[in-house]
Amino acid sequence: MTLKQLKAFVAVARTLSFVEAGTLVHLSQPALSLAVKNLEESLGGRLFQRSTRQVSLTPEGRAFFPLARRILSDWEHAEDEMRQRFSLGRGRVALAAMPTFAGNLLPGVLADFRRQFPEITIEVNDVIAEEVVERVTDGRVELGICFDPGVREDLVFESLFEDRYIAIIPEGHGLLQGAPETIHWDQLLEEDFITLQRPSGVRHMLERRLAEAGLKLTVAFETHQLVTCGRMVADGLGVSAVPAMSADQMSALGCRCLGLEGPVIEQRVGVIRRGRHELSVAVQAMLDTLRARYPVSPPPVPDEDLA
Repeated sequence: MTLKQLKAFVAVARTLSFVEAGTLVHLSQPALSLAVKNLEESLGGRLFQRSTRQVSLTPEGRAFFPLARRILSDWEHAEDEMRQRFSLGRGRVALAAMPTFAGNLLPGVLADFRRQFPEITIEVNDVIAEEVVERVTDGRVELGICFDPGVREDLVFESLFEDRYIAIIPEGHGLLQGAPETIHWDQLLEEDFITLQRPSGVRHMLERRLAEAGLKLTVAFETHQLVTCGRMVADGLGVSAVPAMSADQMSALGCRCLGLEGPVIEQRVGVIRRGRHELSVAVQAMLDTLRARYPVSPPPVPDEDLA
């Protein structure tokens, strides 16, 4: 069956007139008759009874009529659905973002996107950075936002900005005497330190960078989420170091935020996607919105460079 044949059949079945049907589908009478004949041959039997004065449906034709209308309706719906998706009048974006970004910076990005594309449905998976990488790698989401995962042949990483680690300290703590704006790591590490549990990439990175500076990370409390670190610090259980993008959240929890030096520790935050995989139109629009929000970022690594 072809779409032309189905349209011809439905038009004749509705009008019971080859003349009127030809006008509806913009076919000459010979072309219309040929389309119906070819459809009948394809299906294996007659759909119409014809005489010089009358056209009527055979029992098989009456049975096929609602099926043909449903097929045409589904076809038209599919066309409309895809046009809407390509024009961003409809669609869905599924992305994964580490909680630090999802809880602090992502809402502003989503607001920008929503103003432009109000009909797009958005699913946010706020999971630890390692799981962001995993979900992008196995194709569960097209886009992820996390710290730089390092060189990966199967992923493209596009940097958005550099994030510096800051100290969070409970109000009234001795380290806050004199109202300093920054402190040194060796001062911070003299206190009970709260940080993420292994195998967190952040934990490994902090241990490695501090070891390079001749410092040892001794941990008093461990947790899976930075927000829990913040609550524990606010309750006076110790101190911690967190990405600067979470500063507003930590302040809201009751922590004091200070700059950290000796060493300054920074990490690139960016977008990851699978190499050699074209993004859907809606997800590409989300990536463009992120780029617009962070316009100083360098251009993405071309897929060809991964070969």
